[in-house]
Amino acid sequence: VVVVESGGGSAQPGGSLQLSCTGSGAGFDLDRYAVGWFRESPGKKREVVACRSSRDGEPYYIDSVKGRFTISGEKGQKTVYLQMKNLQPDDTAMYFCAAYRSEATYYCAGSAREYRHWGQGTQVTVSL
Repeated sequence: VVVVESGGGSAQPGGSLQLSCTGSGAGFDLDRYAVGWFRESPGKKREVVACRSSRDGEPYYIDSVKGRFTISGEKGQKTVYLQMKNLQPDDTAMYFCAAYRSEATYYCAGSAREYRHWGQGTQVTVSL
């Protein structure tokens, strides 16, 4: 399984960006895999931003992005999106998509070590 991110770039504070994560490989689709978005910036350890379970239950968000970021994906499809609104300079980071096999569950892990398949990352920069 391979996951690839796209959609990063630059935005001004208050602006928006949408990231995409597309998976490929035998058996990959959003009914079988949980998908998470993580971010990492200099001096900070990698943190989960949001995740989506294979049953597309209530998504998880870290507190700092609640109400601003939305993770979404359609059943049976291969792409997960992270819509980011009202971006702030603290959102500047390398964003990574990751996935692990987790069928028929409403749970997605908040810990990076649960995720087996990682993308290369896409940079998001928020500044004036």
